[in-house]
Amino acid sequence: MLKRRYGDRSEWKRLLEKEYTQALIDTEGFKGYVTLIKVNKVTEPLYVKYKDQKICIVNDGYIWLQYFPTNEQYSLTTMFDSNGEVVQWYIDICERNGVENNIPWVDDLFIDIVVLPDGEIIRLDEDELEEALLNGTISNELHEMR
Repeated sequence: MLKRRYGDRSEWKRLLEKEYTQALIDTEGFKGYVTLIKVNKVTEPLYVKYKDQKICIVNDGYIWLQYFPTNEQYSLTTMFDSNGEVVQWYIDICERNGVENNIPWVDDLFIDIVVLPDGEIIRLDEDELEEALLNGTISNELHEMR
């Protein structure tokens, strides 16, 4: 089963206090939902390691700006630190985006692309995609979409 991730991150226990807002945008340049999470308090900061870099992607005072474009197979999250500086852009490749109970969501297809502020591009989780194909979680068609 694909991982469904909601724009309000209600399933994420790490977020103790947050402010959430969203808007449905319908312009020539973008159609879909945009959400904003201001993280006020977390159980503990979350660090990720890319090669030799350790980067904090969520902590008190961080902001996540998420885009869920209509009829597209990706979502984009821009993560800002407590000083308003971009930490990373995170692109989820997904089967689809949707809305449930007025909250946008994405069915994550395991592959993610990270763009760091210095322009470095990192592909993540290709091994998870292969495993999902082998165990029948995704079809050949979804696998080839990558």
